[in-house]
Amino acid sequence: MLSRLISFLKACWRPSSDRYSHSGSDAAGRQEGLLWYKDTGKHINGDFSMAVVQANNLLEDQSQIESGCLSLLDTGPFGTFVGVYDGHGGPETSRYINDNLFHHLKRFAAEQQSMSVDVIRKAFQATEEGFFNLVAKQWPMKPQIAAVGSCCLVGVVCNGILYIANLGDSRAVLGRAVRATGEVLAIQLSAEHNVSIESVRQEMHSMHPDDSNIVVLKHNVWRVKGLIQISRSIGDVYLKKSEYNREPLYSKFRLREPFKKPILSSDPAISVHELQPEDQFVIFASDGLWEHLSNQEAVDIVQNNPHNVRGTFSDCFTGVCVSLFDAPGFAWRPVHN
Repeated sequence: MLSRLISFLKACWRPSSDRYSHSGSDAAGRQEGLLWYKDTGKHINGDFSMAVVQANNLLEDQSQIESGCLSLLDTGPFGTFVGVYDGHGGPETSRYINDNLFHHLKRFAAEQQSMSVDVIRKAFQATEEGFFNLVAKQWPMKPQIAAVGSCCLVGVVCNGILYIANLGDSRAVLGRAVRATGEVLAIQLSAEHNVSIESVRQEMHSMHPDDSNIVVLKHNVWRVKGLIQISRSIGDVYLKKSEYNREPLYSKFRLREPFKKPILSSDPAISVHELQPEDQFVIFASDGLWEHLSNQEAVDIVQNNPHNVRGTFSDCFTGVCVSLFDAPGFAWRPVHN
């Protein structure tokens, strides 16, 4: 139900801890059927809320927010880290990211004694390599783990700068106030890596010029090798290392011919934004939200805090909404049909 969405796009700010993540077993939030939400808490720059709408009883998504020191050193840097990990094929990759990505970021931030694009990129690479090692260990007993992967959307607020890093088709949208009119405009901060987008298909063809079937229209849906819609991810080792694209992996995942270089990429698209006083909040959410709402519709829900929204909302999604400055928040409450 779209009413479940209101539990994500409305907020009721109350103080909370400096660290929070949702892993399916958390009791700190509220559970209503397949809807889980946390009304909110405080982070170093303002407030936040989190919500998950599951498609079934197996939760493949993870989300987290970390606030305070972003380094292994007590001297900082300080800020807020947000992660939304939209898993597919199983929960293993998103759980691994949830457990390891932020630690890697703190390690590289300590080495450089600062936050930077390079720190974030290295953290993504280390997480990918770590999951590869996990797959190698588990392959003899659990070969299907090679077909498990996750999108990975990260936001880092540090020293007045907002870093957005993305793999896959989750999205970050900024709400920016227009002083002259009082409106809050939606500004998309991330680019999606889904081959339903023509430019992404062109990118795949340019990266694999010798493979005419790198992107295939299957059942009226564009898919990489006829298997998956996203072109970048963490995990999905069966499309990155050919030695895992063989028996005993299920036949539906196996390609007819071996490949010489990775088909999917784990290189995140990273953008840097200098925050302005007009920047109010950022919505981080997986594709299940954006398939049903435009950027502006989502921002309007957060800004206007409607009390009575009705409709259908069948897909699952995971989302975090973070205010960028310590200001009056919103009330995120579920509304039932």
